[in-house]
Amino acid sequence: MGEVLPLPSVGDLFADIRGDDRTMRVSWHPERGAVVLSLWAGAVCRGSFRMSTEDVPRRLSLLADIAEAVPPAPQPGDPVAPSTGTRATDVTVGTPSEVEQTGDLPGAAHRSLRPIVPVPRVA
Repeated sequence: MGEVLPLPSVGDLFADIRGDDRTMRVSWHPERGAVVLSLWAGAVCRGSFRMSTEDVPRRLSLLADIAEAVPPAPQPGDPVAPSTGTRATDVTVGTPSEVEQTGDLPGAAHRSLRPIVPVPRVA
């Protein structure tokens, strides 16, 4: 994949809900002005995305909107709906809110062919 660095002092590790030792690492690299999101399968990095720190507030806003829409996690002792087996807190009531179209994304996507560099394998 490229240069592998130790996890910086500002970062976190998230487990994939599918299991199988899949994780996502989020790390901040102030010297590069980037936040790196990398996807791991065990000890192998399968892909990464370098996000400009200028885009972080927009991403946080999106995640905050999602967090507001997520129903609270069921707690032990919550009543269970007999017909479905789901907890009462799993059911959402009401109509979905309208999706706001924000327009075109700024900037242009740039694609270029990159040389294939062999990655050393560690046993």
